[in-house]
Amino acid sequence: MAAVLSATTLVGDKVKNLAGEDLGKMEDIVIDLQSGRVAYGVVSFGASFMHSGKFFAIPWASLAVDQGDKKIILNVPKETLESAEGFDKDHWPDMADPSFRTRTYGHYGAALW
Repeated sequence: MAAVLSATTLVGDKVKNLAGEDLGKMEDIVIDLQSGRVAYGVVSFGASFMHSGKFFAIPWASLAVDQGDKKIILNVPKETLESAEGFDKDHWPDMADPSFRTRTYGHYGAALW
């Protein structure tokens, strides 16, 4: 049986790496309207991480939901995050732009669909 969740139940959840370290929190979920798929999870990394309060569009394929512990697991190496393209919470990129998608998915090693 397929699992489904409301996007609002995921927004605000902690984001952790595979080692269980807190990275930030899920700020939003972006849907591709043409395919109906989740395109990105928008994650904020707080000052405790290497980016002070920046947001990042993470391909959904790079994230996993742990329903039992109510957290999101980000399965990428720390180096990938350190070199990721971030943005300010008040100045979001055009996530519908094909070059943004290609660049972002390529950076995280996620397959384009």
